[in-house]
Amino acid sequence: MQVTTLLRRLRWAGAAALVVFAASAQGAELNVGANVGNVPWEFQDASGKIVGFEVDLMREVGKRLGSEVKFVNIPFAGLFAAVQSGQIDAAVSSITITPKRLESVSFAQPYYDSDQSLTVKADSGITGLSGMAGKTVGVDTGSTGDIWVTAHMAETKIASVSKYEGLQPAMLDLSAGRIDGYISDIPALLYYVKDKPQFKVVERIKTGEQYSVMFAKDAPLAAKVNDAISAMKKDGTMASIYKAWFGADPESGLATVTVMDMPKP
Repeated sequence: MQVTTLLRRLRWAGAAALVVFAASAQGAELNVGANVGNVPWEFQDASGKIVGFEVDLMREVGKRLGSEVKFVNIPFAGLFAAVQSGQIDAAVSSITITPKRLESVSFAQPYYDSDQSLTVKADSGITGLSGMAGKTVGVDTGSTGDIWVTAHMAETKIASVSKYEGLQPAMLDLSAGRIDGYISDIPALLYYVKDKPQFKVVERIKTGEQYSVMFAKDAPLAAKVNDAISAMKKDGTMASIYKAWFGADPESGLATVTVMDMPKP
């Protein structure tokens, strides 16, 4: 084979490889960590399929980025190390944006406004935080509910704290009387108890939280997902996802329908 012919073939092979690489990158799998069991954000339905608000959100984001989304079940407290180490590309699980977290990870713009809440057994006689003095409360490990309870132990006079990896085990313990109350995100609890009269959300705890998708610090993917979320807010897709899971249109001015900047430290 002549040298010139060989060079031409090598150049062609190199160009073809670049095309294949570009196509592969465009359709790359997007690994999203989530604490599955976090109703209504990400949980398994009766058939075992992973469903939820943030599942729909990330599948739509993946579609717009040309990537297939794969969900990886990781306990909430493990999501932070998982994105930082590159084990996953992004994480969802009603994760609150906080100044402390922004020191070590990045977030896309928020898409949900929330607060914490206290849920108890309906026949417990507890009507609010004032009734938790001397009692045991459950929280999700590493969550903003966990942080809030730790900061307000003296004020609330809560006697002890039990930590869980998700709503389901906490509610099982609440039902069995192993804890007296459960403090976690209000949308998840309102959704969970709506057909369970044995439980009651007795107090909203104002924290002004906003949820978003979490990434490794300064990951380029964060800006791409942020742009996709902006487009979803503008074309009504985000509002449709909200209505599908909460049964009503989001109020104007909320993070669900308002395009916002990416949060900065």
